[in-house]
Amino acid sequence: MTDLAIETHALVKRFGSTTAVAGVDLQVRTGTVYGVLGPNGAGKTTTIRMLATLLTPTAGTARVLGHDVVTEAPAVRSRVSLTGKLASVDDELTGRENLVLLGRLLGFSHRQATHRADELLDAFGLGEAATRDVRDYSGGMRRRLDIAASIIVTPDLLFLDEPTTGLDPRSRNQVWDIVRALVAGGTTVLLTTQYLEEADQLADRIAIIDHGRVIAEGTRAELKGSVGNGAVRVRLADPTRRPEAERQLALISGSEVLLEPDPAVLAVRVPDADRAGALVVDLAATGVAIEGFGFGQATLDEVFLALTGHPAEDTTDPTDPSDPNDPIDPNDPSDPAVPNDSSIPTEPVGTAPQEDVA
Repeated sequence: MTDLAIETHALVKRFGSTTAVAGVDLQVRTGTVYGVLGPNGAGKTTTIRMLATLLTPTAGTARVLGHDVVTEAPAVRSRVSLTGKLASVDDELTGRENLVLLGRLLGFSHRQATHRADELLDAFGLGEAATRDVRDYSGGMRRRLDIAASIIVTPDLLFLDEPTTGLDPRSRNQVWDIVRALVAGGTTVLLTTQYLEEADQLADRIAIIDHGRVIAEGTRAELKGSVGNGAVRVRLADPTRRPEAERQLALISGSEVLLEPDPAVLAVRVPDADRAGALVVDLAATGVAIEGFGFGQATLDEVFLALTGHPAEDTTDPTDPSDPNDPIDPNDPSDPAVPNDSSIPTEPVGTAPQEDVA
């Protein structure tokens, strides 16, 4: 008996002349969160769709929970669930009606489906919004309802495809809490993301995919240690001078400079603290005013940059008010938070209640 929830060998998917996945090898242990990290177009979603039996591989093999995804697809489907990038719930129904409908489709009686729906709504902090139409939900509420819909019958393995894309930071943290609770209850999670912080926060092991290939795999510490001893981060007194500072720092260090999300901060890998100090002195000598600096272990941003030659691409601004799935006000009290001490009630796979009179 293997302890692997997912095992793939040389997995390939081509669409005509385009190779979306170019030979992916994965080993995911049961009871863990496995992160698949990469930019848009890296092959993350295609890989998940093959593992969930929604696409047939062009070449290679994949086994999920001991079953071949091609020859034993029904057995795989009976034990997994998938939450994609776009919400699958019906905007015209209330939160409770969505979950009850799915429960009925899974073989629950109306009474049992309603009970299960209310369990999940309460666990996901949506109890007070149960009778509101989903079209009136914020982006974070929709995403939590979408995950709840995926675990009406608790899967052994849950695929989460970029579950927090487009969410504000508060809603993103709520989804992270849900993932942690699911894993604590025994579910294995395969998570794809383009957010480096998300992988850092959640994943026990991480595979970095670029152009359809796994280019690195390991724990967070292993990946960070693979690119050197550390990095120096410099905070500028004037953020408008960052382009100039980037040019000077690249010349001084001879290494590629990482521009961090904070417009006043940039970083570069260095072998030790002494070199970090000398580099900062040399940068200050060029006339660039420095507010502060620090030396520490490489971040996943720096790992990705070192391995791929480009930063991870985040094409969606999680706080962009033009995003229809994002709440206008992330602090809106009508968007209830997930209780910090919440645990996710389970309904094991294969135990959907039989129809009763009610």
